Amino acid sequence: MRFISMIRIQENAGLAPSEQLMNDMGKLIDELTRSGQLVSTAGLRPTAEGVRVRQRHGRQSTMDGPFTETKEVIGGYAILEAKSKEEAIELTRRFLKVHGDEWDIECEVRQLDGPEFCSDVNPAS
Repeated sequence: MRFISMIRIQENAGLAPSEQLMNDMGKLIDELTRSGQLVSTAGLRPTAEGVRVRQRHGRQSTMDGPFTETKEVIGGYAILEAKSKEEAIELTRRFLKVHGDEWDIECEVRQLDGPEFCSDVNPAS
């Protein structure tokens, strides 16, 4: 089964990843990629560089970032291959643990939907 783990950060907290964090994260990413548990991961650029596209009652509008009403934003994601939600949560815990005590972050873990994401789904049924 595939899961997405989205890391939520306070974008204006002023924390930058240390060299140690980047090294530790690189090791974890390498380990999980080799084991097949990590499919893809990336950080996201700041909301100041983003755009929101909204549709209300059939009318579309766009709004350039930064988005001042947002306190927490998705700062990155990992696509995980796991046998269960519990395994995906444990992998996410490993990503968070690498950040140490100075970071105040959380991840939302959700299973990807559709037959192409579940190894135990029979498309013929």
